[in-house]
Amino acid sequence: MFPRENHSNGYEPVPAMGHSHSHSHSHRERVRRGTRRSRAPSSTHSLRVFDQSQSQQQPQHHRPPCTDFDVAYFHSYAHLGIHQEMIKDRVRTETYREAIMQHQSFIAGKVVVDVGCGTGILSIFCAQAGAKRVYAIDASDIALQANEVVKANNLSDVVVVLHGRVEDVEIDEEVDVIISEWMGYMLLYESMLGSVINARDRWLKPGGLILPSSATLYMAPVTHTDRYSDSVDFWRNVYGINMSAMVPLAKQCSFEEPSVETITGENVLTWPHVVKFIDSYSVTIHELESVTTKFKFNSMMRAPLHGFAFWFDVEFNGHAIASTNYNSTTFIDNHQMNGSQRKRRTNPNETLVLSTAPEDPPTHWQQTLIYFYDPIELEQDQLIEGLVTLSQSKENARFMNIHLEYSSGGRSHVKESVMR
Repeated sequence: MFPRENHSNGYEPVPAMGHSHSHSHSHRERVRRGTRRSRAPSSTHSLRVFDQSQSQQQPQHHRPPCTDFDVAYFHSYAHLGIHQEMIKDRVRTETYREAIMQHQSFIAGKVVVDVGCGTGILSIFCAQAGAKRVYAIDASDIALQANEVVKANNLSDVVVVLHGRVEDVEIDEEVDVIISEWMGYMLLYESMLGSVINARDRWLKPGGLILPSSATLYMAPVTHTDRYSDSVDFWRNVYGINMSAMVPLAKQCSFEEPSVETITGENVLTWPHVVKFIDSYSVTIHELESVTTKFKFNSMMRAPLHGFAFWFDVEFNGHAIASTNYNSTTFIDNHQMNGSQRKRRTNPNETLVLSTAPEDPPTHWQQTLIYFYDPIELEQDQLIEGLVTLSQSKENARFMNIHLEYSSGGRSHVKESVMR
């Protein structure tokens, strides 16, 4: 690939394999009830269509098909509400801005790709940090507004908005930095990380920087009597009427699917277990198709066990990694982290962390809970063991199948659910 200079602004729409942008809402949006991703002409405000015939003239790479589900997913992110909710999440947005400023020496004068740029806020942060050029990529129609935001902030000579899938757009130079807010509920829901991997493998220079640099998904057993009572026990006596016949249906309606909600550290019964550690520099698309881990917990208290909570954190620790080829074999094997129980960091100041843990300030991701239909009464130190498998749905890779096996007190159970 050959670098090109003197870029004029780059709003460049890319058709998504012949589909138009129309479909149903993503889970982020449904949960919030409608809220919640050759050279241009000389004019710095001109638009240029980057069509398929042009992309086919470029060196070929693996370009997965754009399905109707993908089109639906992109369409859901065209709604402003979902972007407003994410930007208003101060923990999220301010941590990303701080990460960019902490890594300013890696960004200033360099070429950056923002995967899933949305309104363009991270791209603009990078431009403010002195980036030479920022490619802001988004397949959603929100890219139209992002382009206007770029122009309104007089950054058209730095930020190039590309309207299309990462898998379809073409950039004719290598890049120094990739930044993306790719995390979905339960970390892996929506499967956006695959686009980051695609960008990394196509464009990132050896020794380039990826923000965030790593991610970790955790799980822990939880007790939540108030939630169970509100959803199920309510039906046992309704204005003096025995409606217990509704209880089985109430359990199904309330607990069949994963629930995105906020809990506190008081709900958590043990130290968390690491379900999956992801190194942004070495993770492959294949390893995200299915993740399995075995777990063992000992309850720290006597309490009813109502289910398991999942949350994640991401780290922006690019200082050491950026000076190393991301294909190097010197990185710690991901599997050394997976399956271990992890306490809080001994020195939280060592690296910048965006956490969605119950004990940390709340974010729009909240936590994801898998509730049991019936609670298990636990004694202190009682063992809870089993395994969980998270796999991409064959129906729609952006959905997540959850297979949970667990046993305690001599009884074994299986819970299957789908995060849609």
